[in-house]
Amino acid sequence: MRYIMREKIFSLADKFYIKDEMDSPRYYVEAKLFSIGDKLRMYDLEGTELMYIEQKLFKFLPEFNIFRNGKQVARVKKEFTFFKPKFNIESVYGDFTIEGDIFAYNFEILKNGRPVAFVNKKWFSFSDTYSVEIVDQEDHPFILALVIVLDQVLHDNKNNSNNG
Repeated sequence: MRYIMREKIFSLADKFYIKDEMDSPRYYVEAKLFSIGDKLRMYDLEGTELMYIEQKLFKFLPEFNIFRNGKQVARVKKEFTFFKPKFNIESVYGDFTIEGDIFAYNFEILKNGRPVAFVNKKWFSFSDTYSVEIVDQEDHPFILALVIVLDQVLHDNKNNSNNG
């Protein structure tokens, strides 16, 4: 299934919808405003929290934890590199890696060495837009949470000092 994530760049309310390929909302994400570090929650359309993403503070390089039902299910840590961005992803769902271009606009998410998601970032005038194609049998909310973390680390203007 293909999803479209469109995050407004200039927005006071940090809320955006993740839509399917038919442009129908499937999930929404809310960020806690005025918090120290990023704290984002992904919900289904009925308002049930599916994922909670929290930035770990006071780290040399960006690090995020992903929670489901109050339990940590993954840790995503940016590694120090000079060219291509690289991440260490520890997850209860398998061994995940990211492969892609130097600017992190087109990349694949691999699980145990096989592609499970294809991500393309596009620029529009007032939003960052991602096309995310996920293999059907994968955990869609978890994969989307990984993409949100990658966006926070690589493209979120508020964190430029942490992009290492």
